[in-house]
Amino acid sequence: MTATADANTLGRYLRARRALVQPGQAGVADQGNRRVPGLRREEVAFLAGISSDYYNRLEQGRDNNPSEQVLLAIARALQLDEEATAYLLRIAAPASTRRTRSRGPEKAGEGIRTLIGTWPLTPAYLHGRYMDVLAANSLAVALSPFNAPGRNGILAAFLEPEMRELHQDWEDMTARIVPYLRSVAGADIDDPRLLEIVGELSLRSERFRRLWARQDVKHQTGGTSLLLHPQVGHLELRYEKLLVPGTGGQTLITYHAEPGSASEERLRLLAGMYAPEQGSGTPAAEPLRPARRP
Repeated sequence: MTATADANTLGRYLRARRALVQPGQAGVADQGNRRVPGLRREEVAFLAGISSDYYNRLEQGRDNNPSEQVLLAIARALQLDEEATAYLLRIAAPASTRRTRSRGPEKAGEGIRTLIGTWPLTPAYLHGRYMDVLAANSLAVALSPFNAPGRNGILAAFLEPEMRELHQDWEDMTARIVPYLRSVAGADIDDPRLLEIVGELSLRSERFRRLWARQDVKHQTGGTSLLLHPQVGHLELRYEKLLVPGTGGQTLITYHAEPGSASEERLRLLAGMYAPEQGSGTPAAEPLRPARRP
């Protein structure tokens, strides 16, 4: 997707996912002479039990009302998992049946602000539906100034050189964050903020363009981040993503270290270095200065 909405979202999704399925994986004999990667249109149609002409119409956007039965058959042919199948059903639904979302500015609830402010040893921040940071506690900003309110997580991940220095697992991290954005965006391809973010990243980051074109969908709710902090060194932190009910997609991100680990001691050291100022919920953190890798 570019900075303008594409009406044939379903067709683009089918083409992208078809290109990722190898014939052998789908039980299709590969006779060579393939001019495109993945399966051919007629092979997907055969595996799904529908006519090639009908499948072509779906990819070309000439049929916008496929039945759920047909979509599920195509999902099986393309070997989509449960989450990707649910995404396929959402983007194929008529626009009139999709839930209308509020376009107003997102704000963090006072309760969340107060709650995370009481966690001196747990970095935590709240982001909106498209990863705009809405609130953060002092340790989250000490961990990275790009966690501060007003920043955007996915823009920083791809466009800020300091983020690549901070995240030792930058390749894996960026490979996770793009499917996450697509999963929360769903079928709302015309949302102005989403168009703004995807447009800027598409212009400025080749890696983002490649990952976005894959059309992967994955709402990963937890994992491990490997960081090289310029002040305290290596940190191995577990993160959790907790959806806040009734907020239209706001998510609370928390980090913690294994109890008794070196990472926990370094996190304590960081907390002491960046104690919040009186009356402020976040520290006045300096921009990251990359530490040298050993």
